[in-house]
Amino acid sequence: MHRRAFVAAIATVAVAGCVDLTTGGSSDFEEGNIGMSAHSFLPEEYHTEVGETVTWYNSSSRAHTVTAFDNQIPDEAEFFATGDYDSTDEAVEAWHDHTGGRLDAGDTFSHTFEVPGSYRYYCIPHLYGGMIGTVIVDG
Repeated sequence: MHRRAFVAAIATVAVAGCVDLTTGGSSDFEEGNIGMSAHSFLPEEYHTEVGETVTWYNSSSRAHTVTAFDNQIPDEAEFFATGDYDSTDEAVEAWHDHTGGRLDAGDTFSHTFEVPGSYRYYCIPHLYGGMIGTVIVDG
């Protein structure tokens, strides 16, 4: 009976360690508000207030981008993307030409949100893996 409890405890610790490894690191993102794992933003949905700056932190070993969908942000809002591009198409073209907008492990990107609403964004190289996030800005 004690052996089963011991094996269960070891399995729980092992699984917890594997979960941490699959997210690409710690779930405590002191370097930013939104972390990046191998294929997701953590958290996928983030709430903030008008005028606040949100910082993304690449906590994984893979290169990522933060790229707004220009048709999925408020009409009056400023477009945002790593690499300081002016549109989704420009950011995608730069990524495919020379990995423009690339955030390597440990890099950060920040954007200040001035217009309330919902902002959908993604990682260009991991879009088809589902690396999409949302920032919700309350007025």
